[in-house]
Amino acid sequence: MPALMVQGAGSNVGKSLIVAGLCRAARLRGLSVAPFKPQNMSNNAAVTVDGGEIGRAQALQARASGRDPVVDMNPVLLKPESETGSQVIVQGRRVATVRARDYAALKPRLMAPVLESFGRLKAQVDLVIVEGAGSPAEVNLRAGDIANMGFARAADVPVLLVGDIDRGGVIAQMVGTHAVLDAGDLGMVEGFSINKFRGDVRLFDEGYRLIAERTGWRGMGVIPWFAGASRLPAEDALDLRVASRGGRVKIACLTLPRIANFDDLDPLAAEPEVDLVMVRAGEAIPGDAAVVILPGTKSTRADLAALRAEGWDVDLAAHLRRGGHVLGICGGYQMLGRTVADPQGIEGAAGATEGLGLLDVDTVMTADKRLARVTGARDGVPFAGYEIHIGQTEGPDRARPFAQVEGRNEGAVKGRVAGTYLHGMFADDAFRAAWLAGIGAQGGARYEAGVEEALDQLAAHLETHMDVEAVLSLAR
Repeated sequence: MPALMVQGAGSNVGKSLIVAGLCRAARLRGLSVAPFKPQNMSNNAAVTVDGGEIGRAQALQARASGRDPVVDMNPVLLKPESETGSQVIVQGRRVATVRARDYAALKPRLMAPVLESFGRLKAQVDLVIVEGAGSPAEVNLRAGDIANMGFARAADVPVLLVGDIDRGGVIAQMVGTHAVLDAGDLGMVEGFSINKFRGDVRLFDEGYRLIAERTGWRGMGVIPWFAGASRLPAEDALDLRVASRGGRVKIACLTLPRIANFDDLDPLAAEPEVDLVMVRAGEAIPGDAAVVILPGTKSTRADLAALRAEGWDVDLAAHLRRGGHVLGICGGYQMLGRTVADPQGIEGAAGATEGLGLLDVDTVMTADKRLARVTGARDGVPFAGYEIHIGQTEGPDRARPFAQVEGRNEGAVKGRVAGTYLHGMFADDAFRAAWLAGIGAQGGARYEAGVEEALDQLAAHLETHMDVEAVLSLAR
């Protein structure tokens, strides 16, 4: 079955959204379609129906395609655990943690599972739309590449190259990419498009013509900035943007250095009565916050040290004295306990770290990672969510659970402090409304319906400003 690959002339050019929009557009045309990304790097992961994990962007693209997410949609996922090392997930399962300089030696062994997953996915649908990673212009990384032209050539998938005009220099991006690619890689590029234009697109007519002349590539359209992107889950912590409505009840979330699965916050930001504030390094926790959230993290002990270095532990104590609430999610839950022990050195140097002591529980990191989609209930309100974590947490406060999940106690509660391993629970409108009522806010947003509406609007946006028919016809 045919496939098409969207690559970027740089990082963060909007590839993920364009693939999601093309998947929804293809679906609306009656095609069975699936997304694919050979290699992704993200700490925002989704649990798949086949019990693995993939990048959050591929889960959104699967939703745009009307399909359940499966591990074959993102066979290699890198989850940074430090400035120099990442956890390597292959076909949904953790296989190693490697330093960046050592990953190059591992890459050649990963092309086989990448092509295996691609082959399985391709056999199930009419069309596969592939997303590249970073940029093919990074020719210093070309040897052993599985993310861009290395994959495109191995799988014989034509490429649409996308440039980001919002940052400036897009002509140099596109023409420069053409200049540095070798002849074989250049032969894979069938067309180009320009993304994130603000203002009158006709003002770029001359630049658009110049790119086509200098490269010989066929232009597929200039895409204006899509404002509805703020209603869709973000993937990259470097682009963390939570569009709060500035409501009357303030919820503060700590922006930890290795924050993970922060799309938990998006449904809260969509609520008109919520003012969601991301507390960043160098900032104090707002004194008028009703709730402080400690989010997920890829390195609990390292981020616990960062939390203390910022003085947020002192702020949390003051917040509780004022009558505020605290919620820890996943790694944030682990931080709230008495100790976090990592005897095997899974997340860093072996050892143990004193927790914040706000919950009477202790955590021990283990090599086994729990990956599960779950259903549960809290105070009689049902919800669906997922778990994605290493570590086991036990202690007396577990007798007062955060929720009941499939017949077992989940999480811990002590007064106005709560911890849970559950992600995704706030996406459920009824659950979110019940939780907000407990802090004096009224819920009313239709989050999941809003995501569907935004995907439909994204597809319409591409149909208006891009030659979607021509783009889909590139597939072979």
